[in-house]
Amino acid sequence: MDRAKSPALSFGVFDHLDHAGGDLRQQYNDRLEIASACDEAGFRSYHVAEHHGTPHGLAASPNLFLSAVAQRTSRLRVGPLVMLLNLYHPLRAFEEICMLDQLSGGRLDLGIGRGGVPLELSFFGVAPAEAQDRYNEAVEIVIEAMKTDALTYSGRHFSISDVPITLSPIQKPHPPLWYGTTKPETARWAAENSINIACVGTSRAIRSITDEYRAHWTARPTQKMPLLGMVRIVVIAESDVEATALAAPAYAHWFETFTFLSRTRNVPLPPNLPESFEEALKEGFCLVGSRSTVRGALEEQAVEAGATYLMCQLAFGNLPLAASLQTISALRSTIIPDFGREPSDPEGEGH
Repeated sequence: MDRAKSPALSFGVFDHLDHAGGDLRQQYNDRLEIASACDEAGFRSYHVAEHHGTPHGLAASPNLFLSAVAQRTSRLRVGPLVMLLNLYHPLRAFEEICMLDQLSGGRLDLGIGRGGVPLELSFFGVAPAEAQDRYNEAVEIVIEAMKTDALTYSGRHFSISDVPITLSPIQKPHPPLWYGTTKPETARWAAENSINIACVGTSRAIRSITDEYRAHWTARPTQKMPLLGMVRIVVIAESDVEATALAAPAYAHWFETFTFLSRTRNVPLPPNLPESFEEALKEGFCLVGSRSTVRGALEEQAVEAGATYLMCQLAFGNLPLAASLQTISALRSTIIPDFGREPSDPEGEGH
């Protein structure tokens, strides 16, 4: 690969923290080891999903888990993707956000959302019909709390009267914002508000989102374009055969937890979700193989998708810890250097 022609990419981690099937305490410890290795390797950020009532997401309190990650790392940014604001009182959410930004030394990337699985919200008494309005109010309150010493707010879902604001984030006016999207329509809103995005889907589908984002983003003084993220499962080994032998059973286990609520509570499956590893590999959801195989596939996908940030799922299903660490080592030594600037470069920060 001609490095001069390679698309500029920074690298991060996306983690559902889905149940591997063993001891949960050990799994948390393994993830902290992965985070430490990513910190040393120069990855930009560690993003964690929030789910409830399913083995597909064991970071029910992403900020709690990420506070531990922050203490094991020195450069790696941390962030929920996304923090489900419908499940928090917005004042409590604001306080947790401030604490995590302070504890991490200003390394918080703040992903926020309303929650994409209505059943998970219903576990906490949040009706689907009110989710959007409730979320909109919560966002307003969290952002306004960053700007004031005393907060007053009157809405349909929340009423706040002259509450003293005694916490604040290090990053001003607030930590960089992130939003997960699968549709071009939401990309326009994110672009107009200079919010980093994380995309899931085929490279072609992601390109429709990144094109829409670029079409509606207007540069502010001293500001670089926010990051346009692409989520991919990544497994690298000495050969394509070895990598496939590791990734295929782990994907099957990951899919089993992903579909838990669909199988047990009649929740619709996400559209276009590959049911087999072979299908996922063919459609580009997985970058699996030797260093050269993954490097070539990544170059092709990054160009086609118009992405500027690869969000690697390095640990998924029952993939052994050693396999995740092997992938991190390979990315550090032979792939990250080929894609331009390092993730720690200020030009790659997206804020």
